[in-house]
Amino acid sequence: MQSDLVVSTWTEKHPLAKYVAPFACFFLFLAFSPQHLDNYWALPIWVLVLAAVCFICWPRELSIYPRYPLASIAVGALVFFLWIAPDVLISGYRQNIFFSNSVTGHLHSSLRPAELQSAWILSWRTIRAVLIVPVVEELFWRGWLMRWLINTDFQKVPLGAYSPLAFWISALLFASEHGPYWDVGLLAGIVYNLWMVRTKSLADCILMHAVTNGILSSYVMASGQWQYWQ
Repeated sequence: MQSDLVVSTWTEKHPLAKYVAPFACFFLFLAFSPQHLDNYWALPIWVLVLAAVCFICWPRELSIYPRYPLASIAVGALVFFLWIAPDVLISGYRQNIFFSNSVTGHLHSSLRPAELQSAWILSWRTIRAVLIVPVVEELFWRGWLMRWLINTDFQKVPLGAYSPLAFWISALLFASEHGPYWDVGLLAGIVYNLWMVRTKSLADCILMHAVTNGILSSYVMASGQWQYWQ
């Protein structure tokens, strides 16, 4: 009970941290985790720590229940098809210099060959993609940045408020986060932003994002297209 009060007090005093801290922690892990680190225990510990950060930072004023669950699931599935469509329809599409270069990076998997045969590692990698990444990214991109670009006192801006500048800057930055997949990242960012404007609900955006990542993870493991797991 006392710990809940401490957490609530801390997040009320630091509203920015509620939306940005999980994203910052996620990228700190990505940036500073040694490449030679054994993922067998490091990956689950990483996932559990990030889950704890998300729980502590979750803005208590936001509902965790989607308003339009079935529609959000459908939109998430649509984004999955948009994500893989260019590579499925056009042979060698992703090898183009526009997508594979020194700026955007090159196609690769973040998992080592031996790890691709480990059900333990693949399970935790999927958990991270489906349960952690959607919360981290939606809090940051659509929960905070879209509002902050409208007014730096972002709490005065309702979720889903539309501004062309905020809409397109956040979509472009979201695209840049996805390296060689920046083109479909941009499409996903546009659809996700539109859904936030439509639903005014972070929970719906998280569900939508989780569905995209869940279907993509299943596709990656079923097809062996490991490059989608950057």
